[in-house]
Amino acid sequence: MRNELDRLVASVPLPDAEAGETARARWDALAKPLGSLGLLEDAVTQIAALTGSADVCLSRRTLLVFCADNGVVQRGVTQCGSAVTASVAGDLAAGHSAVSPMARLANCEVLPVDVGMATEAPVPGVPDRRVQTGTGDISTGPAMMREACIRTIETGAALAMEQARQGVRILLVGEMGIGNTTTAAAVAAALLELDPENVVGRGAGLSDAGLSRKREVVRAALRVNQPDAEDPVDVLAKVGGLDLAAMCGAYLGAAAARLPVLMDGFISSVAALCAVRLCPAAAHAILASHVSPEPAAQTVLDALGKRPLLTAGLRLGEGSGAVAALPLLDMALAVYHSGETFARRGIEPYKRLS
Repeated sequence: MRNELDRLVASVPLPDAEAGETARARWDALAKPLGSLGLLEDAVTQIAALTGSADVCLSRRTLLVFCADNGVVQRGVTQCGSAVTASVAGDLAAGHSAVSPMARLANCEVLPVDVGMATEAPVPGVPDRRVQTGTGDISTGPAMMREACIRTIETGAALAMEQARQGVRILLVGEMGIGNTTTAAAVAAALLELDPENVVGRGAGLSDAGLSRKREVVRAALRVNQPDAEDPVDVLAKVGGLDLAAMCGAYLGAAAARLPVLMDGFISSVAALCAVRLCPAAAHAILASHVSPEPAAQTVLDALGKRPLLTAGLRLGEGSGAVAALPLLDMALAVYHSGETFARRGIEPYKRLS
């Protein structure tokens, strides 16, 4: 099983520096101060280098929402139970979830995928790509076996590559899984060697007592499982979740397919950190949409070397932050492709003075 994952990691290409330089030159020729659209210019240039073409187009986009359940929910780390995961997955498929109207406005397809929900029967409209049903309680043992984790990573990669073959030009990655701020915090604490006190947040809304209990659960998970910070698969298998593993794979698959991928908030950024630890070149495919209020959200972005397009206190999940950032990229491309250059206006362009 590991050989297949190794082949995937080895297949991720490096960016095309010439295409990136061409895109940057196009930005610099436009009738505006140099670099004045900041991160938007950087994002388009990054996408050009990734895809190997300065003619950047994001006309077709899909949000993959990875849905899975977490055994740690039984430890009282959430306000609601695991049944909510399947309920929201069904709403996503039917177009009735909170992210749905946002996605319609952004012309983005929403595709929820079951990668480990604790349901006996498939949810209508939600493709079943489960390797296993739910995970174990990480406070008493591993979330899953290593083999299951690798197979789930490969499942996420295959889903991303399917989207690339179908003509999607930018992929968005989100999740739905009650309890996954706990697993994401545990993975972040393990990979970055942080104290749970500085990583664990209130998630969808916990009391002070609930927050204290959640921190203790993460401490127990790290103590019991002893995840190896040098081995992202070990960390995911021991204290992560099936949604995190699948998202990790999606980043790798997108990178291998030269498909730009826009991550959502804390949970999807932790999965991205796993992907980049497995394959540093995957970072060239990843864009950060926003920074969430979770305590370690900025720390994870810093570890990835990513700057978010939005800082709006978003904490909904479902890929909503990624969808919210899409119109910014559309506006950036409207300027990028406008052809409104200083040369066209007969004006001397700005020069780089530092």
